[in-house]
This record gives sequence, C-alpha cells and structure tokens, in this order.
Amino acid sequence: MKRRIISFILAVAMLASLVSLLTSCHGNKKPMAEFSVPESFDGSKKYEISFWAKSDTNIRQTKVYQKAIADFEKLYPNVDVKLKIYTDYQRIYNDVITNIHTSTTPNVCISYPDHIATYMQGEGVMVPLDKLIDDEKFGLGGSEVRFDSVEKGDVIEKFLAEGVLDGSQMAIPFVRSSEAVYLNKTYIEKMGYTIPERLTWEFIFEVSQAAMEKNPDGTYKVNGQSVLVPFIYKSTDNMMIQMLAQLGAGYSTEDGRVEIFNDTTEQLLYMIAESAELGAFSTFRISSYPGDFLNAGQCLFAIDSTAGAQWMGSEAPLADIDEDAFVDFETAVYPLPQFDTEADPKMISQGPSICIFNKEDPGEVLASWLFAQYLLTNEVQISYAMTEGYVPVTSSAQSAPEYLDYLSRSGELDEDGSNYTYYPVKIAATKILLENVDNTFITPVFNGSASLRNAAGQMIEDVTGAVRAVPKKTVDAAYIDALYEKMSSLYHLDELAGGTRTAADEGLPAGSVALLVALSTVWVALGTAFIVQKVKKRKK
Repeated sequence: MKRRIISFILAVAMLASLVSLLTSCHGNKKPMAEFSVPESFDGSKKYEISFWAKSDTNIRQTKVYQKAIADFEKLYPNVDVKLKIYTDYQRIYNDVITNIHTSTTPNVCISYPDHIATYMQGEGVMVPLDKLIDDEKFGLGGSEVRFDSVEKGDVIEKFLAEGVLDGSQMAIPFVRSSEAVYLNKTYIEKMGYTIPERLTWEFIFEVSQAAMEKNPDGTYKVNGQSVLVPFIYKSTDNMMIQMLAQLGAGYSTEDGRVEIFNDTTEQLLYMIAESAELGAFSTFRISSYPGDFLNAGQCLFAIDSTAGAQWMGSEAPLADIDEDAFVDFETAVYPLPQFDTEADPKMISQGPSICIFNKEDPGEVLASWLFAQYLLTNEVQISYAMTEGYVPVTSSAQSAPEYLDYLSRSGELDEDGSNYTYYPVKIAATKILLENVDNTFITPVFNGSASLRNAAGQMIEDVTGAVRAVPKKTVDAAYIDALYEKMSSLYHLDELAGGTRTAADEGLPAGSVALLVALSTVWVALGTAFIVQKVKKRKK
C-alpha cells in the first residue's frame, strides 16, 4: 500500500513538472530583439514573406492583391510574397493568435485594430511602425523606395490615427468603410410615408412596426408575401456602439474601463426588444443576411457596411438569392440614422489595417514594410476601393482623376454588359462615407476591446432572441441585470473594469491558455491510466 502511495505521489509530481514545463515554455518565451531599421536593403538576399488578407469570396479583390504582388516583385525581384486568402477577419485573428507562440506568424497581415491590440500582448511580436514611417530612405516617400511612395501627410490623418495603439503607430490603414441604410423606397412610400432628408431611429422603428399590418389571408399588406422582417441590422455591435455615441452615453474609457452597463444601454435594449417582439426588427445572426431579405422585398431597412453595397438592391451584382426571388423596387442609400438630426451626426469608422510582425532578420521585416507601403500606392488603393464600397485612405488616391471619373459614372455598364463597377448603390454608399469622414469615430482600442465589442452586440442579440423565443421571455429590469452579469462574466469584462489581469491579459491569449489546460488534462489522464495499469498488474 505504501508503495502505491509513493508511486502515485511520484506520478503526480512528474505531471506537475510537465505542466510547469509547458507553461514556462509558452508563457516565458524569450522575446525577439527590438527591430531597428537597417541602413540598407540587401537586394542580393532572397526573402520570402507571407501576406494574410481577406477577400470575402470576391474574386476581384483577390485579383487586386495578386496584381499588387506581381508588380511589387518586379520592383524587388529578391522578394517573394506568398498570399493567403481568408473569407473573414475573425479567422485571420484566430490563426494569428494560434501562431504567435510558435513563431509562425505572417509577415504582413490585414487586421482590425481591436485584434492588433491583442497581438501586441506577445512581447516583441509586433513591429511599431513609427521609425519605419519616418525613415528618410525607406519610410513613406523615402529616397530609396523603388516606387512612387506616398508621403506621410498624404495618408488621411483621421485614418492614420486609428492605428496608434499604446502611443505607437502599430498599423497603417488599408481602406475604410462605414455603415449605411439601404432601404426599399418604393414600399416605404407605398405605406404613405415621406422619407426625411436625414433618417432617425424613431422613423425607422415607427415604419417598421407599421409594416407588420397583414391582409385577411395572413400576408403582409406592404409586400403581399408571407415573410417580412422590416428592419435587419447586420452588425449589432456597431448598432449599440453608435447608438451610445449619439446619445453621449458611456461605452469604455481609453484605458480600458468598461462603462457600457448603464441606464442608457438598458433603455436602448427595451426599445429594441419592443420592435423585435412585434417581429419588426431582427439581426443577421437570427434571421440571416439583410441584403437577401431586402432584395426579395422582405425587408424595408437593411443596415450594413458601405463595403456591402454590391449585395444590396433589386439589381445587386453580388446578390446571393435566386433570380426569381428578386422583387423590383427603388433602392435608396442613406447615412446612419441619428437620434437628433440637429446634432452632429456620428457614424463608425471601420475597415482593415495593415500590421507587420517581427522576425529575427531585420531585412525580412524591411521587405515586409516595403510591401505594406506598396499597398498605399494609388493603383492599389483605387483598384481595391472600386471592388466594393470602400474609400482610399490617401488624399492623392481620393483626388486622382481616375477615381473621380469612377465616382462620376454611376449607372454605367462595364464592357461585358455587367453593372458591377459602376453599380449606383455602391457609388452612393461610397459618396456617403466620403462626405462624412469628419463625422466618423472609432472606439478605444486596448487588450480586451474586442471582447467588449462582442458583448455590445451580444446584448442586442440576446434581447431580440428572448422576445422571439417560444415561450418568449420578458425583458425587464431583472432580465437586464442578469444580462449585464452574463456579459461581464462571459467576456471577462469584470476583469477589465476592476483592473484584475489574467494570464491571457498579460500575454497568453485565451486560446493558448485553453490549449495548456487541455494539454495538462491529457497528461493527467495519461498519468492516471499509467497508475491504474500498475495497480492492476500488482493485483495480478
């Protein structure tokens, strides 16, 4: 019996040592040296750099990337750029997080600032771009750059500032978008409403609720169909964030203190729940893509990114529904609704940024930087912006004759007879953003800001789902209190608000922590099986 106890203690000690070893290898990994800009770029040395980007199944975007790579490689024949295409930014984020602790991150990556803030928690993983941007030889407009590099002052200042994290320029903007309201003007006017010059949330909710009126046969009066979801919002996180900003209510502070659990948020959730209970409001997660409902005459107000304009309208070139499902109507595009049309409008600025990861060879990092800034050249900026409702991030691209010509040709057909390039809805959405750049804003970015953003959207999803459930739930003060507790716990927001830091906050992403726990569990299971086998053998 004593021997068994001793064997068990030894096994546990061995497992504890293994877990400790695993944790120390991942948690205390020696960071790479801080990057310094080389004096020269070695054109005789071969470099292979990886570029992770998102295309959203749009082959035209992929072709822009491929041409940019081919043109860059002609200028720098010793640099081989390997493109990896993703269909959404969350997958890029997940892969980067997974690869940080195996030193297999990409060289250049298209990401959002909230994600980059998490990448930065790995010491020495990211390359601050300040010195690279300002370098006389290889910086923006540098003397030894082999292409027409843009000057620093040419990048729209508001967009460039979005990449400043913890006081350093950690990313440069690639393209920008915001959100717009795509509405069925034909049906709204059929109901007797006159669409105001500037939309309000009150107008949208009022019309949406009125549209629920049915015919005796159970179909809806406005469209004569059995299906209608008058108001669908694609990104509910943006919905909550923009509503709070317009009302001057708390969301978060610059240093990461959570302020979203307030009385204004509660009132907004009641308002949303009221429409959702009537069936007048829904979300992408619950119902599906708003453009599909809009194009089929089953939605009056679809709010989505300006970059999603190609999917909106009865003649949308990238629509996902069958041809016989389309309904003919006039599509109008409006800026985001406001609570007070007399106040300065507020709409979110979004769109991907470019970041660079640190590597052992400074020459490899410099090659990555040269390619990253090549993506800011006019040809790349304008070509990519024309694929969807994005806008270029440089003043030179925005004022270029070819870009202005593109904006002036709304409604023209391409040479192949398609309406893709000059689709009126896309160009209208683009112009909305160009006219409202000064009205855009961003939320504070910090380690954990991505979780807060998820919680903001999830609260809308939860109350919408609650009042549509069978049996439906009552959204009252008790429900909201419980919802706040749930969000705080689920997204670890209590740790952000209270200042408590976890292993993940200090440099180990949640996925890596989970991996270590899983590995530890496996070792414990193996150790237990080993002990059980030993005991059985001795019994025999």
